[in-house]
Amino acid sequence: MTDDRQLWAQSVDGDTTAFGTLFERHADAVFGYCLRRTGSWSAAEDLVSVVFLEAWRRRHAMVPYGESVLPWLYGIALGVSRNHHRSLRRHRAALDRVPPPAPSADHAEVVAERVDAERRVAAVQRHLAQLPRRDREVVEACVWLGQTQAEAAVMLGIPLGTVKSRLARAHRQLRTGVLADLAMEDR
Repeated sequence: MTDDRQLWAQSVDGDTTAFGTLFERHADAVFGYCLRRTGSWSAAEDLVSVVFLEAWRRRHAMVPYGESVLPWLYGIALGVSRNHHRSLRRHRAALDRVPPPAPSADHAEVVAERVDAERRVAAVQRHLAQLPRRDREVVEACVWLGQTQAEAAVMLGIPLGTVKSRLARAHRQLRTGVLADLAMEDR
């Protein structure tokens, strides 16, 4: 079995396989240390990645002391975990500076209004569905889209007089049906 010093020397020369062996050998120990420092499994996993990334980046500057590179990796893990805690403190401090949200009103009234509006729209749609398509299109253009009668005529490609007569006919038919339905539902 190759010792850490030899694997480290190979890593310094760019041997990624040797560095991978060091990772496999020491990742669990570094993970355990990071887990104890952070108390978070996912944070510890992230920090292990940062530790080994930093070790690879600084591999030319480190000469192992003794047989193992683990003390040096722990040193990197200490610094990385300090940075992690510092970032968390800054994040919490920034969140503390954000004003709390204004208390929200009871949404029950808004929900009830929406349900009532949907019920009314459904009633109107039922009556619109009973109109001939050409009359329904005129109503949709003038009422739903807010087009003038002249704009509806251009939009639908029909004369203005036709728009007026279709709108009047649809208005008479809808007035009796929709108003009667809404009056019945409000009882």
